[in-house]
Amino acid sequence: MPERTLRRRWGIWWLWGWLCCGLVLWSPLLGAQPTTDALELRVYSSPEGLHLSTELPVELPKAIEDALQQGIPLFFVAEAQVLRQRWYWSAQTVAQTVRYMRLSYQPLTRRWRLVVSPSPIDRSGLGVVPGNNHDSLAEALAAMKRIARWKIADAPALEAGGQYVVQLRFRLDTSQLPRTLQVGMLGRSSWNLVLQGSQPVLWELAP
Repeated sequence: MPERTLRRRWGIWWLWGWLCCGLVLWSPLLGAQPTTDALELRVYSSPEGLHLSTELPVELPKAIEDALQQGIPLFFVAEAQVLRQRWYWSAQTVAQTVRYMRLSYQPLTRRWRLVVSPSPIDRSGLGVVPGNNHDSLAEALAAMKRIARWKIADAPALEAGGQYVVQLRFRLDTSQLPRTLQVGMLGRSSWNLVLQGSQPVLWELAP
C-alpha cells in the first residue's frame, strides 16, 4: 500500500476517534436524550370520525415533583396526528389535534389544580378555561394520564378504505418554565419527559 494512502487512512481514523471522544465528553453538557416510552393507543371509529383513548404512563422525576411542590406550575402538551399512508409518496397529515394541560399546586389550600384546554394556556393560568381541583398529586396525575374518547379526526377528512397511522406524543413543555429554571436544568435528562406511540388504522366507514 502506498505510504500516502496509508497516512490518509490513519488520518481519517484519528479524526474519527477524536470525534467519538468529543461526543462522549460533551453529551452531558448538551443534554441527554429525552426519556421516551411507547404508548399503547386505542383508536375507535364512529360516524363522527376517529377517537383516541390511552392511559399515559407518566412518572414524574423527583426534580419535576419538587418544582411543583414549590408552587411552580408545569405545562404539558399532548399532540395527536392522523397520517394517511401513500405507497407513491410520504405519509400525508390529514388531521392534527393538540391538548394543553397545566398542573399546579396551591400551598394555601394544599390542593392540586389541573386545567385542560384545546388551546394554549396562559402561564398565569388565568382566563375562562375551567379547571379541576384534586386533594393529592396522585389524584391529579391520574386525571391527567387518562385520555378517553378524544376526537382526533373528523369523518370528512378520512377516505373510505384508507389506511392511516395515528401518532401521539406527550411532553413536558419546558419553554413555559421560569427562565432561571430553564438555565438550571441544562443537561438534566430528568426534565426531558417525552412519551410517544403510534397505531395503524383502517377507515372503513363511508363518508
